[in-house]
Amino acid sequence: MKRLFPARATFIGSFVDDVPFSTLPDVVFAGRSNVGKSSAINVIVGQAIARTSSTPGRTQAVNVFELDGRLRLVDLPGYGYAKVSKAMRDDWRKLIGGYLSDRPQIKLVVALLDARHPPFELDATLLRQLGELGLPVLGLATKVDDVPRQKRNSTVAALAAAHGLPADSVIPFSSTDKIGLEEAREAIAWSVSG
Repeated sequence: MKRLFPARATFIGSFVDDVPFSTLPDVVFAGRSNVGKSSAINVIVGQAIARTSSTPGRTQAVNVFELDGRLRLVDLPGYGYAKVSKAMRDDWRKLIGGYLSDRPQIKLVVALLDARHPPFELDATLLRQLGELGLPVLGLATKVDDVPRQKRNSTVAALAAAHGLPADSVIPFSSTDKIGLEEAREAIAWSVSG
């Protein structure tokens, strides 16, 4: 298998209604606002492609990038941010639901879960929807560097169990300390290699 990361990314566009189809495989990143999604994308790709901000909810469209002509990385808007209007949240829900249910080229959904907190119902809702659609999921337990080292494994295992995910499908991850970086890259590369 040819090494995929770091990769050269080309910005395809931001979409607030229909995401254009492509023959390339899609790897989708989804997670709550403030879970560290943009930072995770940037460190995994090895290039600052996703806009990071200290203000949650900055990703307000579906952002699509092409990586070395081999796959598309799809960055979904963060969910659960209270300061976004209900109408905008409803629009996001329709856009994301429509995209996820109508894309056979989706090879993997990377669900970002905050390791510092108990499971959130919004995360559970997303994971249930992904399960109903039969989409493969890789969990990244983000910000694990903020969890005491001796509690990391049990915290990640508990997070996986709470969401009904196999323990080996959730990777402890830190964009700051690069914990889980190579494991995440390898899982993404394997998902698009077949």
